[in-house]
Amino acid sequence: MEPKIQPIIEMINSVLEDSSVPKNIRAVLANAKNRLLANEDVTLKVSAAIYLIEPVSEDVNMPAYARTQIWGIMSALESIKQ
Repeated sequence: MEPKIQPIIEMINSVLEDSSVPKNIRAVLANAKNRLLANEDVTLKVSAAIYLIEPVSEDVNMPAYARTQIWGIMSALESIKQ
């Protein structure tokens, strides 16, 4: 696994373990995590993860602190993509 991706996986895991985050958001994050763990080009898998996570980042059912965590994940992904 790419060393840049490991901290992002850990960030995603912390949100996945939080039962107060709605199931649909955890499902999207789990899917994004699987994409990041896939054996693909880094740029491709980071772009796919951003594409998956971006729509749920504005979900009204998400707790405010979880939204902040997701924005942190998005920011970390964007920094790798560039």
